Amino acid sequence: SAACGLGMLLCFVVLSVMVVCPISDYIMVSCFPNMIIANVPECPYGWEIDQLSLGGTCYTGVSSPGYYRFSIPDLTPRNHSYCGTQSEYMDGKDPKYVFHNYIISNDTSLTVRNQPVNYSFSCTYRAAYLVNNAVFSQRVATVYVNNGSIGSFKSQLSMNVFTNSKFLYAKDAPYVIDTSEIGSEVFIGIEAKGLSSRFKVVINNCWATPSPYSTDRKRWSLIVNSCSSDSTVTIFENAKDSRSMFKFNSFRFQRLEKVSTVWLHCEVQVCDGEKLFCQPAPCTSRSLRSELETPEGVLTVEFQLRGLCETSEHTLVKGFSTNLLPFISVAPTAAESSSDRNFAGNPNSYWAE
Repeated sequence: SAACGLGMLLCFVVLSVMVVCPISDYIMVSCFPNMIIANVPECPYGWEIDQLSLGGTCYTGVSSPGYYRFSIPDLTPRNHSYCGTQSEYMDGKDPKYVFHNYIISNDTSLTVRNQPVNYSFSCTYRAAYLVNNAVFSQRVATVYVNNGSIGSFKSQLSMNVFTNSKFLYAKDAPYVIDTSEIGSEVFIGIEAKGLSSRFKVVINNCWATPSPYSTDRKRWSLIVNSCSSDSTVTIFENAKDSRSMFKFNSFRFQRLEKVSTVWLHCEVQVCDGEKLFCQPAPCTSRSLRSELETPEGVLTVEFQLRGLCETSEHTLVKGFSTNLLPFISVAPTAAESSSDRNFAGNPNSYWAE
């Protein structure tokens, strides 16, 4: 009958909708300088995000395309409380701290029909870095893809300054810009070495600050939601393979006394190209103003200005530093002041107060 046919059709639709969970036998862990991010495939073995907890105590997972994401923002060596995170001190010539945690399924119902999951992970940091993170460059992170059908990988995700647009030779740190070179082109490459070719490096946001802190409200945006902020920034490649590249014109901050260094922060993610469509959406005026739904990880590189001189009432800051950051970038709006910053090649400069 028509009713029976309709019922069978509805049953078929329900069954087809239910079978959407991907293979869930791996975890991707990114050990950034200031945050640990663990990504597990969404709906692992049928579990929903509100049934998974970090350390068995914190249901703090966030849905992002293709994944459930859990973050550990506190890397204090003595931290033993953030969602069950444990730290282990390893003595020796180069002492280290190892942070351990896990993501586990938890269902309080009487019967359980899904396979239990327990994703354990760890990140290792040099003790001297955690005590004084200025000792070591923050331009390098470690990314792990553990176990499962795709194998196990360890990658070094790093951001470097290159000599020219061929991106063949990286410069040695510290990176120095002479005052006479303000306005010259700076070439940045961000690369993941050691991962399978299925994983792509995606640059989400890049911005500069006059301090090492990526959250500094005094900032100048270079890349916003994978789009150039203006004509002084050129993106050569992004999200196509294991390396993304761009260039910008060097610049200086004004009205900041005794400052001779600038930091550039780049928010970056590693995307599984076989599970997700990694290419950013086309650049539009709207995309430059939208906010990120899920924060990513950050690396930092420092640029120092050589030959700093005070020829006017405004002290000029010279230098630049890059930083892969897992925090949300705040893009300046047209309403902000344009009188406090001088950006080479762009007279309409401004910073966020």
